[in-house]
Amino acid sequence: MKKSLLQAVALSSTLLLSGSALAEVSANIGATSNYLWRGQTQTDDSVAVQGGIDYGHESGFYVGGWASNVDFGDGTTYEADVYLGFGQELDSGFIYDISYLYYAYPDSDDSYDFGEVSLTLGYKWFDVGYSTVVNADSDVSGAEDETDWNYLQANLTIPVSDTLSVGLHYGYSSGDVVEDLNGDTYSDYNVSLSADTDIGTVSFMVSSTDLDEDDAKVVLGYSYGFDL
Repeated sequence: MKKSLLQAVALSSTLLLSGSALAEVSANIGATSNYLWRGQTQTDDSVAVQGGIDYGHESGFYVGGWASNVDFGDGTTYEADVYLGFGQELDSGFIYDISYLYYAYPDSDDSYDFGEVSLTLGYKWFDVGYSTVVNADSDVSGAEDETDWNYLQANLTIPVSDTLSVGLHYGYSSGDVVEDLNGDTYSDYNVSLSADTDIGTVSFMVSSTDLDEDDAKVVLGYSYGFDL
């Protein structure tokens, strides 16, 4: 497994998943100037085209799939993820979400697939989440335990207006797999600005990590969601 492959998870926050549970069947398409996950590029700092489809029940249960092109320098060209979970935002503003996500690389010559369970709790603008890998193929890393990988994150989303919001994110990756792939545990952080328009959401983000020789990255993104 290439050192960048650990960063190939499709969605960095399960709150993004719980939002899709509001519609019975929905889809999304988008593009980004650099596909980052937990602060590290999945496309060798190049453009990615992405999209997915979701089914959500009013009870809070949801299931869906998502795909993106990737570039790990080893012939793997795309990522295809499936997930399911249960999440709601209560009238009080309290948010909870629990999910399982499976990350697959169908055209890879190695066995890179893995899955993780995530729990997110939040209140209005703020949320915290914890993810842990529960199953992993043999080529995920050189660690003795391929499932020893955890992620803790905190996110603050501040609405500036009805259509504009500012986001702040901090995350911490730990475990033997993270140390094997990156040389150490590490933190990632970003600040973003998102604007909702009639033709989709446009975003601007500056992201970095505390890994050695890792420079800050500027990312432009666009996404469009619609009901089916």
